[in-house]
Amino acid sequence: MAERGRLFLITAPSGAGKTSLVREMLRNYPNLRFSISYTTRPKRPNENQGSDYHFVNQQEFDRMLAAGAFLEHAQVFDYCYGTSRKNVEAEVSRGHDLLLEIDWQGAQQVRRLIPEAVSIFILPPALDELRRRLQKRAAEERQRLMGPEQAATEIERRLRDAVTDIAHWQEFDYVVVNDDFARALTALADIFAGRGEASRTARPDLKPVIAALLA
Repeated sequence: MAERGRLFLITAPSGAGKTSLVREMLRNYPNLRFSISYTTRPKRPNENQGSDYHFVNQQEFDRMLAAGAFLEHAQVFDYCYGTSRKNVEAEVSRGHDLLLEIDWQGAQQVRRLIPEAVSIFILPPALDELRRRLQKRAAEERQRLMGPEQAATEIERRLRDAVTDIAHWQEFDYVVVNDDFARALTALADIFAGRGEASRTARPDLKPVIAALLA
């Protein structure tokens, strides 16, 4: 019987660079699998059904929720997200390490059910940098769908929500500050290899970064 794989939870506010880090980790580690979430969010042009998300309508999501199909679920902004209980168990039982890219609410739910799950929070280096990243995303993805005023309002909303997300940083085992992509990737690799002490949440050098982000 194969040894069970490990479960990793990665959480970050919008614009922290989580998705890029996750994609690079998946390229570098053949035994690492990605848990594909279900969502009611519309598919973006660069996304694919079944590889980025399982895109479903609200009725289907509600049906799955009522049937107990989700290990965790949450509403983020205006859309619902959920992790398939069956898919997680299947991957872990095969001996694969599994990565869940979820918000802090989902991470809370999973940790209650699976206390041994390793939880990681990705932080942006500063609010100004987070704003810049959100503005870039708006230019790339949203301004084709909405006017400049709507896009600016959306950025401010996401910035406020990001601060709310960051307030939950102490709930996680590790915190990685994505101020340099290569350095953040190395920190993640160390955590996955079991030598991530330098990224432990309790480290003293993290407090000034958090204080500036929450100011």
